[in-house]
Amino acid sequence: MENSRGSIKDVTFSSKELGEDVELLIYLPATFTPLYKYSILIAPDGKDYFQLGRIGRTADELLKNREIENIIIVGIPYKNVEDRWKKYHPNGEQNKAFIRFLAHELVPYLDQEFPTYQMGMGRALIGDSLAATVSLMAALEYPHTFGKVMLQSPMVDEKVMNAVKEVTQPHLTSIYHVIGKQETAVQTTKKEEKDFLTPNRELSKLFSEKGFPYFYDEFDGDHTWTHWQPDLKRALKKMFS
Repeated sequence: MENSRGSIKDVTFSSKELGEDVELLIYLPATFTPLYKYSILIAPDGKDYFQLGRIGRTADELLKNREIENIIIVGIPYKNVEDRWKKYHPNGEQNKAFIRFLAHELVPYLDQEFPTYQMGMGRALIGDSLAATVSLMAALEYPHTFGKVMLQSPMVDEKVMNAVKEVTQPHLTSIYHVIGKQETAVQTTKKEEKDFLTPNRELSKLFSEKGFPYFYDEFDGDHTWTHWQPDLKRALKKMFS
């Protein structure tokens, strides 16, 4: 039986936008060959997606069964919770720089290193919680660069809602969006309790009104990987089938 497990390699990328080295975890499918073209899936919270989400194993299974197209998954781990907040939260001091890093540095690097489609619909972002927030904000700011975004329980505030309201070409961005029905008292990085469910429902209404290509679901659970992990199979199939 052929080995149908992809490989994950560690790459260190030097970012001018962030003024630091960024660790990348790059998953290549078991059948990877430079003769084919690949869609790219970029995941802030990269280590969590590989370890807690087991996204590599899920991709292996879906690729083996030919349920999704060829993809390369690029995980971007965060250093610690403070670093994560600084880069992912709309009010974080490195938030804008991190979004520029994704669009202006990481994407050109991936297009140069791998046989990618080099167009918006060939690139997706995925995130949970604050990583979903930064993924959405990057996709809205650079719709020609990132044509798909998968949101697992995003943190939604006024800046996020305003960014969605300002979109003039919603058809450029396909969105997958889930939130848990029990996400009414989520412990945030800043040690506050926040209701995630209500603002996500408002965001969902706005996505629908604006006319984005859009999938939405509410799962029966809370703000944890217990629910995001099993949701990944459907998310990948919806966005890459």
